[in-house]
Amino acid sequence: MNLRLHQFIHCAAAASLALAVNCVSNAQSRSTNQTKLPDAPVLQFVGRAAEPGAGGAEGNGSSWYPRSPKSGDLGHPASWSDSGNPSASSGQAPEHPTGSQSANGGNQNQASGKQQLTLQQAEEMAVRNNPRVTVARLLASAQHQVYRETRSAELPTANAALTAVKAEDASRISAGSLTASRLFEHTGAGGGFSQLITDFGKTRNLVASSALREKAQNANAMATEYDIRLATDQAFYSALEAQQALKVAQQNVTARQTLQSQVNQMTQNKLKSTLDLSFADVSLSQAKLLQLDAENKANSAMAALDAVLGLDHAVDFDLVDDGAQVQQPPADLNRLVEESLKQRPDLQGTVYNQQAAVKFSKAQRDQMLPSISAAGTVGSVPIRPAQYYTSNWWGGIGVNINIPVFNGFLYSAQAKEAALRAKAAAENTRDLRDRIVRDVRTAWLAANTSYQRVTVTAELLKQADLSLKLAQTRYQMGLSSIVELSQAEYQQTDAAIGNANAQYQYKLSLAALNYQIGSAP
Repeated sequence: MNLRLHQFIHCAAAASLALAVNCVSNAQSRSTNQTKLPDAPVLQFVGRAAEPGAGGAEGNGSSWYPRSPKSGDLGHPASWSDSGNPSASSGQAPEHPTGSQSANGGNQNQASGKQQLTLQQAEEMAVRNNPRVTVARLLASAQHQVYRETRSAELPTANAALTAVKAEDASRISAGSLTASRLFEHTGAGGGFSQLITDFGKTRNLVASSALREKAQNANAMATEYDIRLATDQAFYSALEAQQALKVAQQNVTARQTLQSQVNQMTQNKLKSTLDLSFADVSLSQAKLLQLDAENKANSAMAALDAVLGLDHAVDFDLVDDGAQVQQPPADLNRLVEESLKQRPDLQGTVYNQQAAVKFSKAQRDQMLPSISAAGTVGSVPIRPAQYYTSNWWGGIGVNINIPVFNGFLYSAQAKEAALRAKAAAENTRDLRDRIVRDVRTAWLAANTSYQRVTVTAELLKQADLSLKLAQTRYQMGLSSIVELSQAEYQQTDAAIGNANAQYQYKLSLAALNYQIGSAP
């Protein structure tokens, strides 16, 4: 017990002695040089942080840049300000870029050779190139041909024939199938037709079922197009978000590198300890790891965007944000639910399929009813043996009634099966309606939460900027360690990324809400 107490006393004494030496050294350096440390580089947000109702073009199109002392000032304390305030080169509040600066940035993008891509252009390209949209449209066209096939049963059938026979007159076929056995040398031409008069609703219901399934397939094609548009919006905003995070990470590395160079120079000049340099090195390494992760996410996001656009190769796009003003989500949830139940193409397709199943069940039931059809034939035999033909032409017309009597309960079983499938289709429709109502409410809540996050993250960014400035001042005056400054830098970087992400997440949540109510995202 005494041994532990002695060890604790020795450690406390050593720590107190080191702290006293450090304080004396700092005091001597301040009194001798009459200088102060330069500001640590700050990541500043170009343009005001986007707030609801404020100019969204500044908030959404903002970028980040590191602010650091001039390279010529490193290692020259005499060039720093003698007052307690930050120097003009690094301590002033960031200025917003002018219109000419923004225009120059656009010209640089054009000069780099990148193809600019807006959200609308991305949606149009995806709808035009994505194979899922093409497949859906082809299936809709194929379903129209199925409708034509079914409707052909209501139309008359006609055929013509031309026959010439060289045979031994009056000879007979004595083997083979049971047909007219006598053969004659003759040449004739004629035709025949058949027409369904009525089958008491069977064919009519089959045609109606095919027409409804064609409408369902067209609705499904529209739903597929909406899916691709939403997927394009998600990939587009995710790519913008990843690129913005990459810019922050790159500028964060630049800022941390500048700080590390300053601390290294001051350590060589005996103005800072090696502990400060070690923390600066750790901070720089963390910034580089963040940059590597951001680069990977940005490349992955662009690959996902290329896949949605239907491209089989990588294209280096310069994504252009629309800069739309941040607007509050619609307030009337009940109206959104009603619109979704009227406009959702997938729900329309399910309803059409249900109606088609009902029509098909009626057609299966009508198989047990009689069918009435007419048939006729006419023709001429210009070359014939006169002793066997009484006339040089033939013709006839008749009506046929087909009455099903018994086929092993096949028709009744098919009718029952179709009726059960129609009931199952009705339950599927009800289930989809319930899920749509749930999805609309969920999307509406998510949009409102994202809208509030834009305001909160903007305020958080302001507080993080202020906290970083205070940490810089304290570090310059020797009142705090580099640990406090590093923590403030980390919080400001995290707040900057969070604010940029919140803006794109809100736009994405609005696109998802429009999709859920059946509007084009």
